[in-house]
Amino acid sequence: MNRAEKAALQLQAVAVLRMLKETRTYDELAELSGLPAGDLNRYVNGHVLPGVERAREVVDGVGRDALAAELRARVEFDDEGYVDNSGIVFDQSFLDLVAPVAANALGFERPDVVLTAATDGITLGAAMAGYFDARVAYAKKSKETAVEDFIESRQRLASGIELTYYLPGRAISRGENVLIVDDLIRSGETQELLLDIAKQANADVTGVFALISVGEEGIDRARELTDAPVGALSTFDAE
Repeated sequence: MNRAEKAALQLQAVAVLRMLKETRTYDELAELSGLPAGDLNRYVNGHVLPGVERAREVVDGVGRDALAAELRARVEFDDEGYVDNSGIVFDQSFLDLVAPVAANALGFERPDVVLTAATDGITLGAAMAGYFDARVAYAKKSKETAVEDFIESRQRLASGIELTYYLPGRAISRGENVLIVDDLIRSGETQELLLDIAKQANADVTGVFALISVGEEGIDRARELTDAPVGALSTFDAE
C-alpha cells in the first residue's frame, strides 16, 4: 500500500466514524468500535488520523456492520413485498461511504468500468466508480437515439415478460475489468443480464455487488455465473 492509499484509507475511516457519531455519544461509539473515547474524539474532530491498521479495522469491521444497520433502518417494505430504498439511493454521501467498505470487505479487484442498470443503480455505480477511479456505464431498457452500436441482452422472465437491456458498444472494451453493481438483488435476473453484457464485450468480471439482497436466490444465481466475489451490504428475508 503506497502513501496515497494509506491516506485514503485513514480518511475513509474518519468519514465512517463521523457518520456513526451523528447518532451516538463518544462512549457509545467506543463500545461499538472497541476504540478509546478520547482517540475517537480526536479522529472525529480532525485533530489526528487513525493509524493504518486501526483505520482498516474501522472500515472493514465496524464500518460494514454500521452501514448495514443504517441501511436496514432506512429501507421499507410494503404489504406486497416491494422495496422502498429511496432513503439510500438518493443519499450520495451515504453511498460514498459504502464504496470503500464494500470494496475492502469483499476484496474486489480494481475495475476499469463499473457497470450497473438504470436507474436506481446509477448513484451506487457513481460512488463505486469514484472510489476506484473507474468509468461508470449503465445499461438501459431502451436504445439511445444517436447510438448505432449496442450490446443487447434479453431474457424472458418467469412471468412471461421479456426483459432487455442495451449498452452502447463503446462503453466497455475487450479485456477490461468490470465490476457489476446494483441497488437491489432479488431473483438475480438483472445481474444475469449485466453479466451477459460483460461477457459479450469480452470483459473480465471482478465482482458483483448489491446494496440489498432480498433472500439468497439472486446471490446464489450470480455465484453460479461468475467466479468473482459476489455479495450484498445487507440481506433481508424473502417473503
